[in-house]
Amino acid sequence: MANRLSASTSPYLLQHAGNPVDWWEWCPEAFEEARRRDVPVLLSVGYAACHWCHVMAHESFEDEDVAQALNRDFVSVKVDREERPDIDAVYMQATTALTGHGGWPMTCFLTPDGEPFFCGTYFPRDHFLQLLQAVHDTWRTQRDRVLETSGSIVARLQEVGGALPARPVGEDVLAGAVARLLGQFDDERGGFGGAPKFPPSMVLEFLLRHHGRTGSRDALYMAERTCEAMARGGMYDQLGGGFARYSVDADWVVPHFEKMLYDNAQLLRVYAHLHRSTGSALARRVALETADFMLRDLGTEQGAFASALDADTEGVEGLTYAWTPDQLVEVLGPDDGPRAADLLGVTGHGTFEHGSSTLQLRRDPDDAQWWHEVRERLFEARQQRPQPARDDKVVTSWNGLAIAGLSDAGVLLDEHRLVEAAARCAEHVLGSHLVDDRLRRASRGGRVGAAAGVLDDYGNLAEGLLALHQATGEPRWLEAAGRLLEVAQERFGDASGSFHDTADDAETLFTRPRGQGDNAEPSGQSAVAGALLTYAALTGSSEHRRAADAALAASGLLAARDPRFAGWTLAAAEAAAAGPLQVAVVHDAAQGKAAQEDAAQRLLDLTRRSLSPGLVLAHGEPDAPGVPLLEGRPLVGGHPTAYVCRGFVCDAPVTEPQALGAALARAAVTS
Repeated sequence: MANRLSASTSPYLLQHAGNPVDWWEWCPEAFEEARRRDVPVLLSVGYAACHWCHVMAHESFEDEDVAQALNRDFVSVKVDREERPDIDAVYMQATTALTGHGGWPMTCFLTPDGEPFFCGTYFPRDHFLQLLQAVHDTWRTQRDRVLETSGSIVARLQEVGGALPARPVGEDVLAGAVARLLGQFDDERGGFGGAPKFPPSMVLEFLLRHHGRTGSRDALYMAERTCEAMARGGMYDQLGGGFARYSVDADWVVPHFEKMLYDNAQLLRVYAHLHRSTGSALARRVALETADFMLRDLGTEQGAFASALDADTEGVEGLTYAWTPDQLVEVLGPDDGPRAADLLGVTGHGTFEHGSSTLQLRRDPDDAQWWHEVRERLFEARQQRPQPARDDKVVTSWNGLAIAGLSDAGVLLDEHRLVEAAARCAEHVLGSHLVDDRLRRASRGGRVGAAAGVLDDYGNLAEGLLALHQATGEPRWLEAAGRLLEVAQERFGDASGSFHDTADDAETLFTRPRGQGDNAEPSGQSAVAGALLTYAALTGSSEHRRAADAALAASGLLAARDPRFAGWTLAAAEAAAAGPLQVAVVHDAAQGKAAQEDAAQRLLDLTRRSLSPGLVLAHGEPDAPGVPLLEGRPLVGGHPTAYVCRGFVCDAPVTEPQALGAALARAAVTS
């Protein structure tokens, strides 16, 4: 039996390389083999940090009886959903249509032409064995029925896969979204809806931007309440920083323990923006701790960021993170142990499993220095425990989110090391993942994979590069973002202004996927829309602004109907409503005088404190090449100078922070 997974760049596929199942990677040859043998294809989709994927692997894919049935009657194909989100999207749509729900592991039975006829998620071993036999028997004795079923599924999914009717995301949609969210808001616990509760990162960004544009107290309240509840609960790692994937309860107490790069990158940005909006010390602390978690636990040797930490440790959820009162006493002693247990909500009965508790911080400690020392001692002790495995695959899209989060947090929190980390990440991704001017989806250990980049890779990486450009002033990041957006428009867009998730020359699946909403991360559609909008404001390109407006309108109907699944569309639409508000700060770096540098920095810091979601910032020397907003913008009297323009109307240049503040305030009112 060939071990076809052993050379994969996917940690998930490598986890299955030693199975007795005769796995294939997704490839034309696997389907040719199914045709040759006249057997169905078993498609199994998951990812490395998925708890129930591990359970099904141990129960079924490591089992000799299951392997014998699969090897005899099927061609088995294993797919990492994070490397091939296009395959995942297409067959998840089929799974949801057939069962009413989706999730991972995803288990689909396909014809040799790739058409699904039966789909599900996790199956226990005995049930799975029975299912394999039933599918085999049906394939042999009722082939016509199977093909009729698969044909009707494909036809239906192709029918519903088109673009939605365009609807501009104007003030009625934006205000209506806040009202809808307020009706779904959990006022007692924060967040939206009941258990399980996921961090609504993009919705929080929308609410902060809406508050920044309109002053809405409701929007700010929902964002503040949710951010504080998440940060004080067990879903947040009170010792090591960073957020788990979601809370299994409505109170944010017990997490599903996997920690994903895309969640933490987005939440880092949200908490940095919350600190800008309110001055919250909690928001600042959580942002910095989350950034430190990303750098420490997800950073790779190449300067990029790994995808996730596993939900399990040695097959046990929470083994690394949960504590009992006796364990706290063992580490901290008889005085500090009970005191820490009281502060962290560790009880004799436990809040998690087997009498253990997740750590919560529902109130600020009375003695900050004592808590700092206790936190360090507990973290050091926890580091001696078995640690969760790391999915060290570098995904282009998620690293784009990390670049954006680190760039914004670095300048807003005055932590230049975070901006430097964002630049290192950008250099690696552009240097390794950009092959012949086209993005690849992922790499591992510096070796890039074969899977082509999808739309959100282009959109989220462009978004990150534009944030990095505004943080550093370097034109290369703006130029690189422009090239990515050009490819996105040419290869992924259609005449309606909408976008497909895959390029026009990508592998053909039974339907071409088109993301309709934001979920755990921005859809490709909304990611590209937001990046197009920012690029338009930074360059003055009316062409890119028209493309951004069309892309937003393509998601407008969903944003009006269900704002919880259109958070990034709404956030980008807030920027469109408030902007473009362009600020250019010019200074003469060659002078090298401390007073000059301090004066320029004061102008930059003041600009960055603006809450206008439509603001973009360019800075550097006058007429710096590659930065359109600096063209024709000289120093005034030899001093660092700020130029503020709202749309096509510009104020007189200013050199004093007070005058700049007044100009920004006037621009905010007119928006």
